[in-house]
Amino acid sequence: MDNSRGNVGSAIGKGLFLVLIAVVGACGLTGQEPAKDPTPLAYFGMIMDSQCGKTGSHAAMMKKEGTKGPRSCTNYCVKMGGQFVLFDPEANTMFQLDDQEKASTFAGRKVKVVGSFDPDTKTIHIQEIQSPSVNGAP
Repeated sequence: MDNSRGNVGSAIGKGLFLVLIAVVGACGLTGQEPAKDPTPLAYFGMIMDSQCGKTGSHAAMMKKEGTKGPRSCTNYCVKMGGQFVLFDPEANTMFQLDDQEKASTFAGRKVKVVGSFDPDTKTIHIQEIQSPSVNGAP
């Protein structure tokens, strides 16, 4: 009889041990994921469409479609399926923007975007957008 009790106790002990390993393993996995930095930073550039943002210029699209200026080109390209993006000409880099509605107000204009950056998706989570011609931003 003592042997059967030992087997039951040992089976329960093994079960608890496996649960403990699973819990510790899960904690270890979450501890290894890089944390996203929620600190807002300022990004400078121009609100463009994702098509023209790839080259950093509206010239080809304006010539092809006959749009008149960066604002009309940006709005045209977004209507054709593009997304509003921030293009930084100094770094020659395009950033995705999470709030397309906020960005639409500044289509084709130089702006300062304040927000946090997600490096995995190359997306700026917008808190605020300012344009030098409207809000006196640098």
